[in-house]
Amino acid sequence: MQAVQQEIAQALKVQPPFADAAARQAEVARRVTFIKQCLHNAQLKVLVLGISGGVDSLTAALLAQRAVNELRSETGDAAYRFIAVRLPYQVQHDEHDAQACLEVIKADEVHTVDIAPAVRALALEVKALEGGAPSMVDFVVGNTKARMRMVAQYTIAGARQGLVIGTDHAAEAVMGFFTKFGDGACDLAPLSGLVKNQVRDIARSFGAPESLVEKVPTADLEDLAPGKPDEASHGVTYAQIDAFLHGQPVSAQAFEIIANTYRKTQHKRELPLAP
Repeated sequence: MQAVQQEIAQALKVQPPFADAAARQAEVARRVTFIKQCLHNAQLKVLVLGISGGVDSLTAALLAQRAVNELRSETGDAAYRFIAVRLPYQVQHDEHDAQACLEVIKADEVHTVDIAPAVRALALEVKALEGGAPSMVDFVVGNTKARMRMVAQYTIAGARQGLVIGTDHAAEAVMGFFTKFGDGACDLAPLSGLVKNQVRDIARSFGAPESLVEKVPTADLEDLAPGKPDEASHGVTYAQIDAFLHGQPVSAQAFEIIANTYRKTQHKRELPLAP
């Protein structure tokens, strides 16, 4: 079991647990520098990120805003900007959490795009959905929501000549818990290699309130199961996933679920197949 855990952790470049606050801050500094370097390499000055109300987008946004603040201070160039984007599907049930995140982030700009009209218009034109089981249609359209959110972010990034930030981290990557070419599409993923508890720990170090740091994670893509917790989809807890990725003992059942899910979702973590 440990050999498999180690192999997967290495493939996902999982970072070891933070030994102390100094180690955590060193990791924060490394990732802020990474974001700044991505902008430098692309010769661009704008970052775009969708804010859902969950801790992942909150943490990525805090890192991005710090990177932009540092770049403005270092260069004296006010063109460096971070754009936080709200992407509700009509009225989001936990909009209060998303607004609370925005208050913590203090983004340079906040844009809002309601994706509902675009998602519904597309679904109405897709004949393959007609007559389908309600659960199937709901699941497929849920993935369309994720992809439409990324379309909106890239539209903003294109208009402002910026890069799109993703929120994927190791605990989601191992479970393939993202929509292919949806929230899995981005220009840079500054949370890569972190487990869920490390993401929470970084958010906490920025002063984020516990109500947001410890909020129950949900993708919230399915109309038939609004606010469905991630862990209900996983069949294991994030604590078990984190332990697995850090080479710690987990139950045989949790090990099988995580290892099997990792194998089944390998295609999501690879470039498109080619001959």
